[in-house]
Amino acid sequence: MTVDCCSGPIAGVDEAGRGPLAGPVVAAAVILDPRRPVRGLADSKQLSALRREALAALIGERALAWGIGVADVAEIDRLNILQATFLAMRRALQDLGTDPVLVRIDGNRAPGLPWPTQTVIGGDRLDRAISAASILAKVHRDALMLQLHERWPHYGFDRHKGYPTRAHLAALAENGPCPAHRRSFRPVSQARLF
Repeated sequence: MTVDCCSGPIAGVDEAGRGPLAGPVVAAAVILDPRRPVRGLADSKQLSALRREALAALIGERALAWGIGVADVAEIDRLNILQATFLAMRRALQDLGTDPVLVRIDGNRAPGLPWPTQTVIGGDRLDRAISAASILAKVHRDALMLQLHERWPHYGFDRHKGYPTRAHLAALAENGPCPAHRRSFRPVSQARLF
């Protein structure tokens, strides 16, 4: 459903982690407080890790509401990455604890939701609430990937966060996949198994 304007809380939603070979996909939903603006919001990919962390703290303090949703590797492999992303988005919105009058989602596809929904291509650059959600999702997912690195350090999750870098592909070829890897993704399914 497309909505041109409305009065009431508008939630911005974005995800982090659709493309990696390992780890969960994470979504965040944010309702910003216009009386307590957060300066410097931008697409999380354009910000340094330190800047994202600082902004995430401000968003957590100043937003009217925010929520995080996670879909794990088993759900990604069972559902597919798009449906797992939609599941994470629904969970993030449920975690808000309040009903928005409109949900604005980065991209051109949206899950079925009980609220009016609008997709925004490039929303992580164009919409402040989506930018805030982008930052929270990225910071949360990076923290989860650091936890996975502690369990399986030889993959280098602390550096590439599960994305298919040359170093990650080499570690995958040498060690085979670990339980954090998405078995439904081709580079993982083609890696040797122990």
